[in-house]
Amino acid sequence: MIKNLDDFLAEHPVDRELVEEHKQRMLAEMRAYRLRELREEAGLTQAQLAQRIGVGQRQVSKIENGDLDSAKIGTIRNYLRAVGGDLAIEYVLGDLRVQVA
Repeated sequence: MIKNLDDFLAEHPVDRELVEEHKQRMLAEMRAYRLRELREEAGLTQAQLAQRIGVGQRQVSKIENGDLDSAKIGTIRNYLRAVGGDLAIEYVLGDLRVQVA
């Protein structure tokens, strides 16, 4: 018997909340991976970057593993400046984006 997508989904409901949680975890991992790439492109080890921005190597590792919630904004700003960039903070509501810092 051939099933169409609607039949399959009726028999196997999707938990959209779990999908969204997984999506957010994956996006955080991608951002963390990109931070590591930026550091490596700048030719810095985690220890060298940590010394430049005045934190321990463990803090740099946590940032690069996606643990940004516990990092101070100043630390993230210093990280980004050390690899040649800067930090922009936006307020986002739907399609509305307002840069606040």
